[in-house]
Amino acid sequence: MDRHDLDSTDTPEHEDAAREGDGRKVIALVDDDRNILTSVSIALQSEGFATRVYSDGASALKALRDNPPDLAILDIKMPQMDGLELLRELRKSSDLPVIFLTSKDDESDEALGLSLGADDYIAKPFSQRLLIARARAILRRADFTHAAPDMSQPAQPESDPPEGVLRRGRLCMDPDRHRVTWEGDAVSLTVTEFLILEALATRPGVIKTRNQLMDAAYSDDVFVDDRTIDSHIKRMRRKFRKVDGAFEAIETLYGAGYSFAES
Repeated sequence: MDRHDLDSTDTPEHEDAAREGDGRKVIALVDDDRNILTSVSIALQSEGFATRVYSDGASALKALRDNPPDLAILDIKMPQMDGLELLRELRKSSDLPVIFLTSKDDESDEALGLSLGADDYIAKPFSQRLLIARARAILRRADFTHAAPDMSQPAQPESDPPEGVLRRGRLCMDPDRHRVTWEGDAVSLTVTEFLILEALATRPGVIKTRNQLMDAAYSDDVFVDDRTIDSHIKRMRRKFRKVDGAFEAIETLYGAGYSFAES
């Protein structure tokens, strides 16, 4: 365990060696509760992950920017810089996958965290087994985002999209490159958002229930509630409306679910 902020003897070089030398996924834990840092770090390591730990957001920010892990697990309530402010700063330059740890009475914070770009949240007290399952699911979904395009091949024209690219009216989705455009303008989506949108756009006009969207975006061993899907949809709409203020392609069917209106 790289105990940054708790033990100053470790250095970024040790982090790089842990990440690149043995191929393990690296998970950063940011929480002011040392018992949680220790117990969760040990549990993650027993499942084959490398970990780095930080006891407050302020000390974690530079490290997460300069040497990003594969996933960060952030507590919301922390001194100096809380998890929400830390994520807000990270999202200025990074799409690092993030899971929030929240208290059961922090519903407004959960919604705000998702709106800022968190991929998921889990309430304290939590099962370490559940947290690890969610971490695995997000890391699996994030793997393909790191695959760089083959620059040795000539670029294909927009009129002849590569195999696997999904076009629906003004929407274009390239799963291999985790790339989304609307009328040619790039829209940056998290892995979870991408999978939800893909489930909707694959069958335009067909109503997808929240449970169906959960199944599309989460593995079988991860459970989320309706509010999580609704928050992801709201955040996606805001992102599309930054490039098209009249964006209305994701429709709400009250009491039923959501659908994609091809335009």
